[in-house]
Amino acid sequence: MPVEQLDHVNIVTDRLDETAEFYVALLELERRDGPPPFRPDQMQWLFDGSGRALVHLNSVDCERAYDRAFEHGTATGAVHHIAFKCSDHSAALARITRLGCEFRTNRVESIGLEQIFVKDPNGVLLELNFFAG
Repeated sequence: MPVEQLDHVNIVTDRLDETAEFYVALLELERRDGPPPFRPDQMQWLFDGSGRALVHLNSVDCERAYDRAFEHGTATGAVHHIAFKCSDHSAALARITRLGCEFRTNRVESIGLEQIFVKDPNGVLLELNFFAG
């Protein structure tokens, strides 16, 4: 069973609207309601330009098929960060600045990579990767 690609990340939050709007504003993802039977106030999915639901957001009270203990609103826990391959580094920096987010940058010369690290409203660390050419 070979893995084809990462399907999505799921974030449980007590700030559903704020978190959804953050991902829309930062990554230009399209916000849509999750599938039935979930209510829009329980689940929001965020889609890329190709129609893939990359980020699933669930409210704290949303029912889950595999429920487990967790602490929403804290750092990412055992998962250190979520990385997205992006384009237009300067536009991303401008957007992050407009949003008033704290961020760090990094460059990996050997592979032509510019990185921006920023946290979402829940403390989830995002790595935005911009490869040259």
